[in-house]
Amino acid sequence: QVQLVESGGGLVQPGGSLRLSCAASGSIFSIATMGWYRQARGKQRELVAAITEGGSANYADSVKGRFTISRDNAKNTIYLQMNSLKPEDTAVYYCNADIRVVDGPPTYLEHWGQGTLVTVSS
Repeated sequence: QVQLVESGGGLVQPGGSLRLSCAASGSIFSIATMGWYRQARGKQRELVAAITEGGSANYADSVKGRFTISRDNAKNTIYLQMNSLKPEDTAVYYCNADIRVVDGPPTYLEHWGQGTLVTVSS
C-alpha cells in the first residue's frame, strides 16, 4: 500500500509565500513523475507543476516564474515553493505520483494525496 501525504497549506496574504511538501511512503519500488494539481471551488482540477525522476520540470503558464517544484528522490518527497501568491491561487492542492510498488506488476499506477488547502486572502 502506498500513501501520499501533503503538508504546508494555510492562509497567506496576497504577495506572500508558502511551501508545500508531499511525501510518498509504503511499498514503493520506484516513482516516475510526481506533481502538484489544484482545484478551486467550482472549477476543474488542473496541473500546477510536475517533475520527473531526473528533475525535469514543467509548469502551468499561470504559475511560471512564481512557483518552483523540487524533488528529493532519497526521501520520495516533492516540494512546491509558492511565491508572489495571488487570490486566484486559492485552491485545494493535490499531490500526484506515478508509482511502481514492490512485488507488484512492472507498471506505474497513479496515486493521489488527500489535498491541502491554500487560501490567499487579505
